[in-house]
Amino acid sequence: VQLQASGGGLVQAGGSLRLSCATSGRTFSMYDMGWFRQAPGKEREFVAAIRRSSGSTYYVDSVKGRFTISRDNAKSTVYLQMNSLKPEDTAVYYCAAGRLYIVPNSYDYWGQGTQVTVSS
Repeated sequence: VQLQASGGGLVQAGGSLRLSCATSGRTFSMYDMGWFRQAPGKEREFVAAIRRSSGSTYYVDSVKGRFTISRDNAKSTVYLQMNSLKPEDTAVYYCAAGRLYIVPNSYDYWGQGTQVTVSS
């Protein structure tokens, strides 16, 4: 599975961005999908995930109510809608495909990352 993330950019605090992650192949619906982020000097953080079948979602507490993960199996694409962005959301965001959506170590395939910068 190959993943291509896009949609990052520079935005002011309070603004919005929508990240997309397009995947190759016909197996997208077989994977749970997640978004991770890594800020400079910090460890990678598990941000959001969505199950392959039920559409159940997970969010880290710091983004609940602001971020929304969704998927379109017909387009083999997962999205992360980010609203009310804060400077602390600044990071490189990665999409990933895995087997157990709430288990960060179960993600086997990774995209290349897209930079999100939120100015104060």
